[in-house]
Amino acid sequence: MGTPRKYDGVAVAVPVTTDRPRTTRRPTPWFFGRLLSDLLRQSGLQKRDIDGLTIASYTLAPDNAASLAEYFELEPRYIMDLPYGGAVGVMALSRAARAIQAGDADVVACMSADVAPIGFGIGSNFSSFARDHIYPYGAGGMNSVFALITSNYMRENGATVEDFGHLCIAQRANGIAHKQSMFKKPLSMEEYLSARLISDPLRLYDCVPRCCAGEAFLVMSEDRARSLNLPYATIGGVVERTNAFHTDPVMSRVGIAGDCESLYAQAGIEPKDIGFVQAYDDYPVIVMMQLEALGFCKRGEAVKLVREKRLTTDGDLPLNTSGGMLSLGQPGAAGGMLGMNEALRQLTGKPLGARVPDAQTGIVSCFGTVNYDRGVCASAAILQTGRAA
Repeated sequence: MGTPRKYDGVAVAVPVTTDRPRTTRRPTPWFFGRLLSDLLRQSGLQKRDIDGLTIASYTLAPDNAASLAEYFELEPRYIMDLPYGGAVGVMALSRAARAIQAGDADVVACMSADVAPIGFGIGSNFSSFARDHIYPYGAGGMNSVFALITSNYMRENGATVEDFGHLCIAQRANGIAHKQSMFKKPLSMEEYLSARLISDPLRLYDCVPRCCAGEAFLVMSEDRARSLNLPYATIGGVVERTNAFHTDPVMSRVGIAGDCESLYAQAGIEPKDIGFVQAYDDYPVIVMMQLEALGFCKRGEAVKLVREKRLTTDGDLPLNTSGGMLSLGQPGAAGGMLGMNEALRQLTGKPLGARVPDAQTGIVSCFGTVNYDRGVCASAAILQTGRAA
């Protein structure tokens, strides 16, 4: 692959998050309005300063970035809708950063929000394939998809249910301190193993609870961030891959697995220099695949890694330091920006939970657009501390 142009001069700042109710009577645009209000209040910007907008949501239709601009009286000269679910955090970041570098926008608001859907068939709008050939036969639903992927991973790599339990237990420990965590008690291995089966081999604590929420952040030049006296992060590198390894009979690796060297080369660092990892965690098996793809171990060796490493915020490989969606809930497409915002908060010294000591560099990995047997989109970014206000 070619060498991507560096993301010099770009700042990422002002992570904002709405409340996370399990259900709500409020429509999806309300969450976007709340995000915009918080972005303006915390940045000191005015509406007229927001001239770029990226939007991600499963439940916003028929509205989109243009209609939201009308509702909120914005006049952006750059807009983009990103219907890619869990992959949108890094995708929004990279597109907004390139818009800043090209002069297509001065300040881009990257926003995602969803309300929890109800009933069977909530994933049937991911593609016509899912709608026409999966759900009519009763095979739809994420639990069954990831039960298939998890079973295959266990068979190929010797993973046990206890190995997935290590991830869930560590993330619960990280999430207990988070202001928005749904769970305030530690999870033991005994509790994890004795929880009811959802779709064999997946147990209750392997599955993210649904919620309603929004996540957003701003992308601008470093000069602009300094002038506003905002703490910010810079972008060390980005990789993205769609429909990789499509000939694998069952998904056994995430799309960025072939792009690891490029990601670290862009930043001029190695995996050992990473202070924390924020990996999309709709199910533990996908976290394991991302750890392999990001170079923390070889393919198939995440089993050994989770047995040997301490994954808590005070450990030697802090993972999903907010507790991830396994602790905070899965708010549709907004879950794709959870890792981005947690990384920004860690790097600017303002986490909503426990802080990773002395972290200056972090990595965010995203994954989404799931059809029957695989996720189609994958992306990752290295973020580094910029300047504290």
